[in-house]
Amino acid sequence: MVHDCRIYTNGMKVIVNMHQVDLSNLDLNLLKLFEALVRERSVTQAGLRLGLSQPAASRALGRLRAMLGDRLLVRGKLGLELTPRGEMLAGPVARLLEEVRGIVSPAVFDPAAAKGRFTIAAHDHLSLTVLAGLIARFERQAPALSLHIAQPAGDNVRLIEQGGADLALGIFNTLPGSLHRRGLYDDDLVCVVRSGHACVAGGLGLERYVGLRHVAVTISGVGESAVDVALSAQGRTRHVAVRVPHFLAGAMLVADSDMILTLPGRLARLLAQQLPLAMLEVPLQLAPLSPAMIWHERVHRDPAHVWVRQQLVDVVAPFNHVS
Repeated sequence: MVHDCRIYTNGMKVIVNMHQVDLSNLDLNLLKLFEALVRERSVTQAGLRLGLSQPAASRALGRLRAMLGDRLLVRGKLGLELTPRGEMLAGPVARLLEEVRGIVSPAVFDPAAAKGRFTIAAHDHLSLTVLAGLIARFERQAPALSLHIAQPAGDNVRLIEQGGADLALGIFNTLPGSLHRRGLYDDDLVCVVRSGHACVAGGLGLERYVGLRHVAVTISGVGESAVDVALSAQGRTRHVAVRVPHFLAGAMLVADSDMILTLPGRLARLLAQQLPLAMLEVPLQLAPLSPAMIWHERVHRDPAHVWVRQQLVDVVAPFNHVS
């Protein structure tokens, strides 16, 4: 089918015949031949570049001319020369083939050249223990790639489902089928009190533990904490004097009071290096914590995401070999 398209430019009427192209008849191999001909200006040399004999390359050039409705290249004093239509098509065809190669070639990721932003949803205890090492790796290997820590939204599962973050760190139970999970390391819960607290010298038994004023950190806002579940199983409760959303705030309150805070051991050791805190064992049988990272199926095989996830795995690898 041919459409008559009239275009008016500076008072002149130009009639352009616009052909409706049947893409099922488009042969990209012929466009590859055209690209080679533009470079080599020789049918024989273009054929060699593509692994074609001279007769096969000549026949392909005939099909190319028929497909594009122009001779495209004609003999000149210095070899083949492009016709005006050939000149017009040389650039677009080269760009088209480059884009096609990018589509069908395996995606690669070069950290040194990477730009953009990677978003991770994580609460403060994991940000403090894990992300410092990740940031250091970004600085060394991907200096133009920025890291954004998203505002936590509950357990962050829905945030990942909706694309609000690329990756989430936390403690996860049941996940939707569209999400992937990988465990990072195991950790134990411990207690911290201020240095000089009576419990440091006198010891911390269950009676003393439940009798103290506790700082509790509310992370997801869903369900009871492991401590309260374990106490309830023994018919006990504790007095939570203060609830805060961040472990760092809780630790700072404890360092300046007689209250007690139960928190992940790796974080406790880190905070005890910066604050006047003493660590004590929890007088309860509590299951270890197993932080994990989760991500969506849509980015599961993306090279940039695979690289970032591997960096996190490498960052926490030493955690699993230190008691």
